[in-house]
Amino acid sequence: MPKLILVRHGQSQWNLENRFTGWWDVDLTEKGIAEAKAAGALMKEKGVWPTTCFTSVQTRAIKTLNLALEEMGRLWLPVTKDWRLNERHYGALTGLNKQETREKHGEEQVHIWRRSFDTPPPAMEPGSEYDPGADPRYAGIDVPYTESLKLTIERVLPYWESDILPVLASGETVIISAHGNSLRALVKHLSQISDEDITGLEIPTGQPIIYDFDDAMVPGERYYLKDS
Repeated sequence: MPKLILVRHGQSQWNLENRFTGWWDVDLTEKGIAEAKAAGALMKEKGVWPTTCFTSVQTRAIKTLNLALEEMGRLWLPVTKDWRLNERHYGALTGLNKQETREKHGEEQVHIWRRSFDTPPPAMEPGSEYDPGADPRYAGIDVPYTESLKLTIERVLPYWESDILPVLASGETVIISAHGNSLRALVKHLSQISDEDITGLEIPTGQPIIYDFDDAMVPGERYYLKDS
């Protein structure tokens, strides 16, 4: 039975500092490292053994995957890294403290930017402090300068269909280490959650989410591994 494991990266430095992160590359905190190791230990304890791995090209997701695999003695597994699993791009909000942004623009406006399905934040200025456009990992990619959840879904789902689903259908146990919004895109699709309801779904850091698929590749209900 094909099995899919989704893991949001452990706490990052900008999660801790309550800043909009998006495509900016930040590292894990000590708590984030512990969360990643705990995810690996839980998979080992429950006998859930990934056989192939996907992650974004962002450090916090890559390290989370590696730390979890190390706990399981599975650092040798094949890993595919792809920018289409990156976090949503928060545009001009990148790097800003969330509370200070609320005080400046108002609670309602910030809530719309953060949680509406199809309203992106203001676009980042090309060449600004947190512009990832010159980063070599994005060479040849049309880097976005802002994204809504809808736009994030529009890059995540085609990648899921073309690259991940065929591997899963071959009988592999696939782990995806990614981000709150790229994983929200997958959960929306797999659990058939409405545009309205998906914006309220929280993906906790470091907690493996499981989907079991039947022979027709229809996913069952998602569940947290800790609750199984």
